[in-house]
This record gives sequence, C-alpha cells and structure tokens, in this order.
Amino acid sequence: MWSADKWNDYEILDTSKGEKLERWGEFILVRPDPQVIWDTPRRHVGWKKKNGHYHRSSRGGGQWEFFNLPEQWSICYQPLKLTFNLKPFSFKHTGLFPEQAVNWDWFSEKIKKAGRPVKVLNLFAYTGGATLAAAAAGAQVTHVDASRGMVTWARENARSSGLGEAPIRWIVDDCVKFVEREIRRGNHYDGIIMDPPSYGRGPKGEIWKIEDAIYPLVVLCGKLLSKDPLFFLINSYTTGLAPSVLSYMLGLVMRLHGGTIAAEEVGLPVSESGLILPCGASGRWESR
Repeated sequence: MWSADKWNDYEILDTSKGEKLERWGEFILVRPDPQVIWDTPRRHVGWKKKNGHYHRSSRGGGQWEFFNLPEQWSICYQPLKLTFNLKPFSFKHTGLFPEQAVNWDWFSEKIKKAGRPVKVLNLFAYTGGATLAAAAAGAQVTHVDASRGMVTWARENARSSGLGEAPIRWIVDDCVKFVEREIRRGNHYDGIIMDPPSYGRGPKGEIWKIEDAIYPLVVLCGKLLSKDPLFFLINSYTTGLAPSVLSYMLGLVMRLHGGTIAAEEVGLPVSESGLILPCGASGRWESR
C-alpha cells in the first residue's frame, strides 16, 4: 500500500464503529468511513472534543453538526509548500483528499527530474491538489472539472499556495468532451492525472458512470500523450476497481510507450492503532 505519511497538518487520530476521527490543522472532525467495520474502544480524547461531526441518515445522505468550527480554515502540506482552504460541505467532504499526497510526491519528483518543459492534464481536478503539486514542481498544467464552484475553489488554493501566477489553465467543462476537443486540436501532454468519480454529471447534464466510461476515456487520453510521455496516473475511490484492473487498463493503453506500471491501494496512517486505513487505489504508468 502507498501511504501518505508526510503530513503535519492532517492526521487520522483513531477509527471505530464506522467512523474516523481526524485532525485537520487545529480542528477535529468525525466522519463516516465504510472501511471502518470494527468496534473498538474510543479512548482518544478527540472523540469528546470534536469540532464537527457528519451524521449519516438512514434515508441516505446526512448532515453536519458543528462545535466551534469556522466556516473556512487552511492547512498546509509542508513537503510541497502547498496551502489548502477547507470547508465542510455536502456529503461529508472538506475539499481535500489527503491520501493523494503520496501521488503528489511521486509525480512531483518526475516533473522536477525531467530536465525539460512538462505539460500536465488534470481531469476531474476537484479543488486542485494535484494541479498545485504539478505546478509547484514546474509543470504547465491544464485543470479540468465540470463544477465551476470547484474550479473557483482550486484557484483560491493556488493563490493561497503562492501559485496565483503559475502557468495553470483553468477549464470548466465535461472531461470527456474536453479530451475529444483536445485530440481534434492536436494538443499533447507529457503527464495525465485523472480522479474520476463513481457517478457524476457534467455542466450540461452529461452522465458519468465510471464502470462504463473509464476505459474509453483512458483510451482517448492515450491519444493526447506526447511522443515522450512522463507519467499517467489513475485514481479510484469507492467503486471497488481493484489495483490490478487499473494496471490492466494502463497496460493496454500504454503498451507502445514501454515504461513501467504499478498499482496499489492508497492509504493514511492511523495514530491510535498504527494501521494504514485504505482510501482507494491508484494506478501509475511512468517512463523508464
């Protein structure tokens, strides 16, 4: 498992009874997690001193309960000097997936060591964690997400990270349609990142269902790669797509480029128990 273990401002303190106890900077949140199926004693003091608690509803969805939690606050990922603005919003999220830091570190090193200009395409780019990591490493980045609100949030994170003037192209669009247009335009990229949701809708109501759409999109993205590509990263969260499936897809699309492929679960360390909590899977292709 690839573990995002370099955080100072984020920590999973404990896990029990379907929930995880997290520290986001100076604030403590309790959020549900389907991986936490064990019933262990809640000895950590944070369970009683939480600032926010997302409660699942038996009818689906849920709602937040707050205890002296500001509407917005910031944390830093010190290894890459990135700052993220957080705020709790619908469906338990805060605007950041901290386990992805292990992938930020990986492709940042590849960009820094490339010794040439690097163009990166980040699809389903959310609030910009991967975009900022790539830009901070020196890449020119195209950030694409169907949600205008998420793109606005990502731009705020860029400014907070001192990357407000970095060469980032911000695009609000359906990712599949954008890739199809880029192919027609003859544009190419040295690195591709995608964080597809299990299910979603584009800005014009386009339906995305990962089981049906992910492989055709990976094939399309293969046509966008430069003659000397650097990396291709695919993330999967809640769909149950195994790492071996991600490896196989990448192998089919990247077989003409050589390179190496690896795929693993990604996770975050839990301070109280010492376990690594699984948070999805990632597949990586990289040039030799």
